[in-house]
Amino acid sequence: MERDKRERKNDEDTSDMKRKPGEPIYLKRHMLGLATALLASFLLPLLYHRYIQQLSFSTRFIAGLLIATTGAIVLYFTYRASAQNEP
Repeated sequence: MERDKRERKNDEDTSDMKRKPGEPIYLKRHMLGLATALLASFLLPLLYHRYIQQLSFSTRFIAGLLIATTGAIVLYFTYRASAQNEP
């Protein structure tokens, strides 16, 4: 009987950790992909500017926006199926 009470208490404690209905599922690979896309949007133009050829600020800015937009679209199509809401 006391064991049942402890099990119920543990169930109640873990219920706070469950996702709410409609909350998306984010996996580690989603966060790594997002971090990669975010870093690439400003590191790639800076590395190009430093090692290959001088770029103006506006060119680096536009290149960063294009890389970020491309990364966002790729992430959306790559991970949309695995980030669906729970039924």
